[in-house]
Amino acid sequence: MHKIIKRIQLSDEVVRFDIEAPVISQKARAGQFVIVRAFENGERIPLTIADNDPKSGTITIVILKIGKTTHKLSMMKEGENIIDVVGPLGIPSEIDNYGVVAVVGGGVGIAPIYPIVRALKKAGNYVVTIVGAKNKGGLILKEEISEFSDELHFCTDDGSHGYKGFVSCFLSDFLEENSKKVNRTVAVGPVLMMKAVCDVTRPLGIKTIVSLNPIMVDGTGMCGSCRVEVDGETKFGCVDGPEFDGHLVNFDLLLQRSGIYLNEERESLRLWEKKKK
Repeated sequence: MHKIIKRIQLSDEVVRFDIEAPVISQKARAGQFVIVRAFENGERIPLTIADNDPKSGTITIVILKIGKTTHKLSMMKEGENIIDVVGPLGIPSEIDNYGVVAVVGGGVGIAPIYPIVRALKKAGNYVVTIVGAKNKGGLILKEEISEFSDELHFCTDDGSHGYKGFVSCFLSDFLEENSKKVNRTVAVGPVLMMKAVCDVTRPLGIKTIVSLNPIMVDGTGMCGSCRVEVDGETKFGCVDGPEFDGHLVNFDLLLQRSGIYLNEERESLRLWEKKKK
């Protein structure tokens, strides 16, 4: 059992939980994730570790309400227990002093870039952080990320805060003036966003790392459901990733596989909401 110590509503659709996980909090590093099973007979879902505090023995996870499980999970309250939290899983982010690093986060992907930004800054990098959401309300963890960013740029689809447009469009404009200064890019967010970022950086030869979140079940490489194609080879997102060289990822195949159960997920959510009424 893992008690929810703190619950914060970050936006209409996003909730932050600080949960008791003393062993995981000691071991977790930037870029890693956990597999969560919130209820008996519930499905297992992967969630990136957005922060960890070894002193208090807690980790932070951020939940976007998108399917039945994440809707139910987001409704849990402080003091309640999550049944299973397994981790830390995945290979940690590669952290070194690269020079100038552009870190791009989109939507709920803003949460997992926080420990990456912090680690890159502590390694001596000049960190340019670019975060984007549909509107101002979706720009989460602004203060936390700002603390470790040398530059912090905001993008919103509707123009309600910062640059009006996608993070990839802002990155393109930014690199047009600063491409020779940027040594590395990291992107975390929706698959289409990460693909767009890679399309921007590829012609400039800027190595770009993406964090993939394919369909996962066990998180240990045994089920094979999280298959992704990287440089023509099949990799498992859970044990070989979640981070890969974005210029080598077959994003078209990833998009196709990610949507396999979309209709079933929508129907499951619809039936649960109907039953709830």
